[in-house]
Amino acid sequence: MTSKYIPSKKLIYFLLLTLLFSACGGQAPTTVIPSPVIVLSTPAGSPELAATSVPTALPITLPVEKIIGNAVPRLLREQVDALNLPAEAGFMLDVALTPSSTSTQVQFQWVYALVAPFPTVRDDVTADELQATWSGSTASFNGQPLLMVESTLAAFTALWGEPASGSVRSVDESQMLDTAWADSAWAIVPFEELSPRWKVLTIDGQSPIRKGFDVTKYPLVVPFSLQPSGAAVSSAFNLASTNYDASKLTTVILTGVTALVRATAAKMEVKGVTYPGEKIRDLLREADIAHISNEIPFMTGCPAPNPNSGRLVFCSDPKYIALLNDVGMDVVELTGNHFADYGRGAMEETLSIYKADNIPYFGGGADLEDSFQPALFDVNGNKIAFLGCNRPDVDNFKVASEGHSGATPCDFDYLTMKVSELKSQGYLVIFTFQWYEDYAAPPNPLQVKDFKRVADAGATIVSGSQAHYAKVMEFYGDTFIHYGLGNLFFDQMGNFDWMPEGIRREFYDRYVVYNGQLISVELITGMLEDFSRPRLMNEQERAEFLQEYFFESGWASSPDAPVLGSSVP
Repeated sequence: MTSKYIPSKKLIYFLLLTLLFSACGGQAPTTVIPSPVIVLSTPAGSPELAATSVPTALPITLPVEKIIGNAVPRLLREQVDALNLPAEAGFMLDVALTPSSTSTQVQFQWVYALVAPFPTVRDDVTADELQATWSGSTASFNGQPLLMVESTLAAFTALWGEPASGSVRSVDESQMLDTAWADSAWAIVPFEELSPRWKVLTIDGQSPIRKGFDVTKYPLVVPFSLQPSGAAVSSAFNLASTNYDASKLTTVILTGVTALVRATAAKMEVKGVTYPGEKIRDLLREADIAHISNEIPFMTGCPAPNPNSGRLVFCSDPKYIALLNDVGMDVVELTGNHFADYGRGAMEETLSIYKADNIPYFGGGADLEDSFQPALFDVNGNKIAFLGCNRPDVDNFKVASEGHSGATPCDFDYLTMKVSELKSQGYLVIFTFQWYEDYAAPPNPLQVKDFKRVADAGATIVSGSQAHYAKVMEFYGDTFIHYGLGNLFFDQMGNFDWMPEGIRREFYDRYVVYNGQLISVELITGMLEDFSRPRLMNEQERAEFLQEYFFESGWASSPDAPVLGSSVP
């Protein structure tokens, strides 16, 4: 008869207590792995042990691994960490260097952007240039290494190999923007880290802030995969597959002065009503919201345009609305000094034309109450509100009042309250001014005070619609302020002795809103031709214009330093 080792009752109780305390010890989630077992048995008929329940196999337990690679961006890491997973669930999340071979994997596609400090002239690089900079075969952009956080560096190192010495510099996320501005350095950041103080550069013409972005043609996309293990299943990881969703992106273009009178109107009579917009039509139509500040009332019976008229009382033929519709006007501003030039009848006819074409208006109205109404939009989930007012005409008694049409008066107590109210309702507020006119790039100190007052109330964008001559810009807290954009459709081409050189130059500011936040500001630049028709600037014109205005805005060391640039498509 084969003998068996029979443990004592004390030993059995000791083993059971050990297992009990191990289970209550607050250990990390565990998974069972195959291991040798201790077999405990009792001889048949042993009365002293008959009432004791003894396991026949004791598994050895180890913590379940939850592995997140150092290349995983902060947002994706936070989303995974926030999941309510079973204690026994594990996973591996990292860069996917090869396509998934199992259906259990969860796939992610993370979009990054090549960025530079906002006052950067250059607009586009090629993918080959970017790779050459990474490998060290060409000099770094702007003579500085590319900045990126550790996770971004790890992600692109996994895709592109080790960067050349000195071509890349790791920077803490909290210091990235300040370091880039201080050193005039470029950077690669995840799409979710974009902000207006960054300029997003296109790569071979592709940019994630542009309409028509083709992610398949863009080199700054990193694939990640998550492989569940233990009790985890793919369905438990209910996460967005990407940080970029085109359906959450909204673009707004603000423009300067439109006055379809004098030589501009004369050109329209000869060359066709839509002639002035032919070279910028596609640009404005592409925007989700294209803004026009039309200073002039439409009036049936308006006198024929006189290119040489010195009279500053204006009206436009109602047929000219076809130009504004042709360029895709989505909202019209009525703060202009000339809106009341032909009295209440012309203003009411103008409002009826806009209403017939379903064009929202703001900054003016049929009476005081109507003039204070914002133009509200909800596009791709982004809520955007337009407000505006006329500063000089308050003194001239030409603004709207009780029972009288006109531009919105600058009642700052009411308007700042309205800005705060709209912001509390989830609107991104764009506030425009018809301010006092001058022909210089710097703003008047009182203008700065007025613009910052509405910024302090919560406006995200504050823009000057009055300026025939383009003015400077600044970042003020979380607000982008542009004190004047120049003309859009107006005949000023330096044709009078008092007009300054450069009056033909125009800004069209394109704002990119994503998931309720302003993430980018693009300065598009134009040049007026033929007293009526603007076009996009060529490369040299754009470079000189931007360099001058970055200097005037206090961001560049010299107004004529050598620069590289390219036109914005």
